[in-house]
Amino acid sequence: MSSDLNACVRVPGLAPLLFAGLIHAAGEPTAVAVGPDDAVITLQGFCAEPARTAGACKTVITRAQFDKLIDALQPDMPPPLKLKVANAYARNLRMAAAAEQRGLDKRPEFQEEMRYARMQLLSQDLDRLLQMQSKQITDAELKDYYQRNQSSFEQASVARIFIPPAKSEAAMTQLAAALRARAVKGEDPDTLQLEAYAAAGMPKSSVNTRLVNVRRSTVPPRHESVLSLRAGDVSEVFADPGGAHYIYKMIDKQTLTLDQATAEMRIAIANRRYRDSIQEFQGGVVFSDDYFNPPAKPAK
Repeated sequence: MSSDLNACVRVPGLAPLLFAGLIHAAGEPTAVAVGPDDAVITLQGFCAEPARTAGACKTVITRAQFDKLIDALQPDMPPPLKLKVANAYARNLRMAAAAEQRGLDKRPEFQEEMRYARMQLLSQDLDRLLQMQSKQITDAELKDYYQRNQSSFEQASVARIFIPPAKSEAAMTQLAAALRARAVKGEDPDTLQLEAYAAAGMPKSSVNTRLVNVRRSTVPPRHESVLSLRAGDVSEVFADPGGAHYIYKMIDKQTLTLDQATAEMRIAIANRRYRDSIQEFQGGVVFSDDYFNPPAKPAK
């Protein structure tokens, strides 16, 4: 706030909580031609204390002052979100001043609100710190993770033959076995897929059974062994509980290099570290059923 203005502004302790739902949007910051002492918010006709000099009372928030708040809430906040925060900030300044004039800040309830707000803000700040620390990963840690999880970076192109469920599950099971045997002999997977659809009463004129960039994490857990096939190999028949059957044929397979997998590994390591670091603050809590889930009162 500019020093030459007869205004007094206090930000209530709970005001940051009102911004909590606003500070998670993502976006790129844009350059602005506004000096640190330039006004970015002006509240006409408002000051928390009566003006001591002639003239209309107003409160001015400079860029430096508002940036300090934004940096505390979310650095690099995009301009549209800054405007939402500014609107809430201006409203809260007026309402907080009115609340203080009515003595609401002297109530015992307000002190309890402040205690809880402080606890909540400290918790949020610790959570932010833990997330930041979880992303501090060395090259040696990346290399070790890559070597221990190399199979998860296998990437394949496969042909997948899908045998839809039908009224006679036994007939489709028999068909799946026959189609697999023909796939092993080298018959075209697309041709076999067309026969599977026709047998299920779902005739099609063309299909494409080829799937690319298949990873262990992108197939159902029961089908994960497909990634262990060699080029040209055909999988067993996978029968799903819903009655569908699947057959895979390996076309080609490669393993992502360390450099190619780095971005993915950083996310995986950071997520695991964050989960581990937050674990100590969870669990071990007992809630009173008598208080939180009291038995229903008997009907009269």
